[in-house]
Amino acid sequence: MKRLITYLLSSFLLICSNVSGQENKGVKVLLQTTFGDIHIRLYDDTPNHRDNFIKNVKDGMYDGVSFHRIIRNFMVQTGNPDTRPGVTEKVEPEDTTQMGPSIPAEIKYPEHYHVRGVVAAAREGDDINPQKASSKYQFYIVTGKYMPDSKMDAIDRDKMAWKVEARYKEKMKENEEKINKFREERNLSALQNFLNKLQEQAEEETLEKDGLFFPPDVLRAYRYNGGAPWLDGDYTVFGEVTDGMKVVSKIEKIKTDKEDAPLEEIRIIKAFVENE
Repeated sequence: MKRLITYLLSSFLLICSNVSGQENKGVKVLLQTTFGDIHIRLYDDTPNHRDNFIKNVKDGMYDGVSFHRIIRNFMVQTGNPDTRPGVTEKVEPEDTTQMGPSIPAEIKYPEHYHVRGVVAAAREGDDINPQKASSKYQFYIVTGKYMPDSKMDAIDRDKMAWKVEARYKEKMKENEEKINKFREERNLSALQNFLNKLQEQAEEETLEKDGLFFPPDVLRAYRYNGGAPWLDGDYTVFGEVTDGMKVVSKIEKIKTDKEDAPLEEIRIIKAFVENE
């Protein structure tokens, strides 16, 4: 899929502007970590995540938690209250087939996307969490990597393929009676032709209604700032780092074990709401 995009903004302007393109509004939170301060702005158009995060901060749920998962060129994850020193009553299940406390997803794509510096909610996988509900506590900060156009094209194709498949399944369900009739009559040729027709309709409707997955402004942001575009549309992005990405980068460079756990302890000492 060949892209012809005119880049109207310079990399300097993109880097100096806030990552979401929104006005500089929203509640601000300070995370004092053992590596330095990280300032976060919470988005107002994800109010449930904003209010939940503020409550966690005020309740002291993030005081003492560790950065327990770090993947270089991707993200740093924290927020698990069970990693606080001296905690005896666990809130997150140890069994990964179960889901801990959660809140409904507020996915606002393409308004918010996984460009470097955004804050997003962790969650369990689609197999046990098809509604993409967010963890009530855990969150990650995207560090990501720079994405060439060829890589973005590949991700775009994958994202579109998922949408086509979803529409195709919907059409099969809508035409279940007709499909079953072909099967009962053992008319395999007619069945295959009909299914091919549904597939073509799903592809045409997806392209017409959704277009390309990544709009031009999102592509520009990824080209200049980097990020994790493969997560777009699947996880709730609810804030961004306004100051302290150097601290995040320092955390990202810590050596980890085979399970992505840091070999050096890194903690949030204290979290504060700076304004409301």
